[in-house]
Amino acid sequence: MSALSSQDDEDTFKILIATDIHLGYLEKDPVRGNDTFVTFNEILEQAQKNEVDFVLLGGDLFHDNKPSRKTIHSCLESLRKYCMGDRPIHFEILSDQAVNFQYSKFPWVNYQDGNLNISIPIFSIHGNHDDPTGADALCALDILSCAGLVNHFGRSASVEKIDISPILLRKGGTKIALYGLGAIPDERLYRMFVNKQVTMLRPKEDEDSWFNLFVIHQNRSKHGATNYIPEQFLDDFINLVVWGHEHECKIAPVPNEQQNFYVSQPGSAVVTSLSPGEAVKKHIGLLHVKGKKMKMHKIALETVRTFYMEDVVLADHPDLFNPDNPKVTQAIQAFCMEKVEMMLDNAERERLGNPRQPEKPLIRLRVDYTGGFEPFSIFRFSQKYVDKVANPKDIIHFFRRREQKAKNGSNINFGDLVSRPVSDGMTLRVEDLVKQYFQTAEKKVQLSLLTERGMGEAVQEFVDKEEKDAIEELVKFQLEKTQRFLKERHIDAVEEKIDEEVRKFRECRRKNAEEEDEEVREAMTRARAHRSEDAVLVSASSDEELMDTGAKASGDSDDDLPATVTRGRGRGRGRARGARGQNSTVRGSSRRGRGNTSQESATSSRTYKSVPAKNKSIMDAFKSLKTEPFQNSSKSFSEDIIDDDSDLEDIRITPSSKVNQRFSTTSSFSKRGSQSQTTSRGVDFESDEDDPFQSAMTSRRNR
Repeated sequence: MSALSSQDDEDTFKILIATDIHLGYLEKDPVRGNDTFVTFNEILEQAQKNEVDFVLLGGDLFHDNKPSRKTIHSCLESLRKYCMGDRPIHFEILSDQAVNFQYSKFPWVNYQDGNLNISIPIFSIHGNHDDPTGADALCALDILSCAGLVNHFGRSASVEKIDISPILLRKGGTKIALYGLGAIPDERLYRMFVNKQVTMLRPKEDEDSWFNLFVIHQNRSKHGATNYIPEQFLDDFINLVVWGHEHECKIAPVPNEQQNFYVSQPGSAVVTSLSPGEAVKKHIGLLHVKGKKMKMHKIALETVRTFYMEDVVLADHPDLFNPDNPKVTQAIQAFCMEKVEMMLDNAERERLGNPRQPEKPLIRLRVDYTGGFEPFSIFRFSQKYVDKVANPKDIIHFFRRREQKAKNGSNINFGDLVSRPVSDGMTLRVEDLVKQYFQTAEKKVQLSLLTERGMGEAVQEFVDKEEKDAIEELVKFQLEKTQRFLKERHIDAVEEKIDEEVRKFRECRRKNAEEEDEEVREAMTRARAHRSEDAVLVSASSDEELMDTGAKASGDSDDDLPATVTRGRGRGRGRARGARGQNSTVRGSSRRGRGNTSQESATSSRTYKSVPAKNKSIMDAFKSLKTEPFQNSSKSFSEDIIDDDSDLEDIRITPSSKVNQRFSTTSSFSKRGSQSQTTSRGVDFESDEDDPFQSAMTSRRNR
């Protein structure tokens, strides 16, 4: 750090960047249970050691949407240990914090709270693992935000239009516009970008004086036609994009020649899958920003469990393995044991001199047994390494390449086939399986009233979010909508006409994707509200049972004191649960004086409540004379990413003229749509030995 210490002055921002920490991953595993907590402590320790201005997290701080008490407790313990203290904060916030943190009950940055003593602020967006869910749309980061330990930003509740308002930061003469966008389903966000419904707001004055930093958590690599976010969708005035969600570490900023910005992909801080991307050494980044210049310094994580991976193709060793040999399986097993032992030796040599690293490494040997070979017993093989590796149950992974028949009927050339493990293939989602099933099913089991898209989304919600009433509420909602349609058309109560109109209405809905998305959202809102009501009713009914039991017991014996105590507890608990649903008065505004500026902030709370309507059959709908209006529709989407192994670290960015953009350093903004056309910026590169904060750039490059 001695080389970087000379760069520390009153005009330089020092930002620690990390993504995808996944606290709580395999927390019940006796060997790997504490890996995420140890690495998180190392990250915060590096922030304290380097005296950074703030920590920037790119989503997925937690692995589970509903983290356990152990995970929450360990996270709070680490944040309180490393992020609280008397060290002064040297930067100020110029933007309207009531807008930046509008979904928080305390809409101001935590270090300006007079009741807290924050030495290292943490700014974080949410990821797809810890995204807001439930009737109140809360996530684990909202708990940390309410506790004053994390500043949760980049949240958008609208599914029709997204306006990204930056947090404007200033330290000396350096100004940073920090943009953030929490995880949104990739297909939905892709569609919103295409329809130009994503707008990034910018200050109206001194537009070229701001360093624009954008944090996003989406798919960067292409997983489908719209299941990712192309880099070209992002605005070209951005200087640096910190991309979360992708776990392969590519933290060195890579230029995007088309948009003239740089992309840094820090990757995950812990191994969550035994894949090639996770085998890359884990790093976090120390970003220095001065004016429009930046430098990314990579910091290797020392507490990450070592992971070694190797592929073996048995067909490539004809001199060792003959499929016709009756003892070929024993030979393959001995060969695999030799490979595993070599990887263990490499892991031991790498761990020497580093006592903080876990002793047992992760080992993965992928064996392609195409060509008539047979796999041996994995469980028996794993027993030999229980005390040596952290993942004994899945050391070996057998797979076969897809064998394609030659069109001319000639012999198949296995050497021309592409090796593709099952684990590396495209993962089918639940809604895709539902859609495929109904598309290929017989006519008698096809859906005639519901749509495959809506049913697939409901099943996905049931599987991912455990919304047990999702499918039932979707069926009710679509049935009610069809009934209203038939009543408005005044169809005679003839079965043939009804069936025909229902089919027409269903086909119309299938073509309107936005209306389908709106139906799913409405049904999910109903399901969450229904779940909340059921919880209250169950607690109330259980309390009534306790009261009845108490009454009967007291009737049998006057001296039965426990019955009386049980009844009293039942009443108290019932009232307490009922009170949870009531809204409480929230602090409207406040002034916090620990920072350099004081902000007046207003809180904004959102409540989602929907009451399920009573369901009727289609024929019963004709008995009712009243009609109900249709509900408006909206839309949904998703995400993606791209990788580069370029190791550029020292980067300078010079400002350039823009077209029709004016800014101010306060809460006044101008809207700028995605993919707008502007004059390109000049870009220059420096070697690692050069000081990134000296001579200004002179070269320019026009698009």
